[in-house]
Amino acid sequence: MSKKLVAIVASYRREGIIHQAVHRILRQVKESGHEVEIELIDLLDRQIEFCTNCRLCTQSPGEKPGSCVVRDDMAGIIEAIESADYLVLGSPVNCFNVTALFRRFMERLICYSFWPWGKMSPRLRSKRKNKRALLVSSSAMPGLLQPFFTGAPRALKSTARLLGARPVAVLCFGGIAIREKGFLPSGFQDRIKRSVEKLLA
Repeated sequence: MSKKLVAIVASYRREGIIHQAVHRILRQVKESGHEVEIELIDLLDRQIEFCTNCRLCTQSPGEKPGSCVVRDDMAGIIEAIESADYLVLGSPVNCFNVTALFRRFMERLICYSFWPWGKMSPRLRSKRKNKRALLVSSSAMPGLLQPFFTGAPRALKSTARLLGARPVAVLCFGGIAIREKGFLPSGFQDRIKRSVEKLLA
């Protein structure tokens, strides 16, 4: 039976490092021999409104994500995520964290929590981690420093876990702001291949 992979990209640059990396990841998945249906969601092309903090989506119990009253593309994105076996989440580092595109998407994921009025704090609707996730970030600083000096890897991991996924690989690409039009060096292909193998294992 075929599996499904949903890739979510939150970059402002369509030909930037994150787009290049995610497309290489998806190509590697296609070449892996595994039967995987792929859906690419570019947040730049989707209408995602700000969360209003009304908390209506958190009031009803149950394991499925709550329903948001805001009518935009978020419901369709969540439907795709819920049908996935694998997730790829990608965002460059902007001002020491994920982009505002990704942050807006993150805030709308409160629907994965049950938080009725009268309770001090929310709890996850489901603690199951039946998906696997590959996370991708890029920055001007060396990739090894990203977990120490930016919040991007942590934000990506937290989001994956909230969506019911276990992060199995994190790709932090660094030193990519030297040229106006960055490119992903071919030397990164081995890292991508190993990460995809972990994702599909």
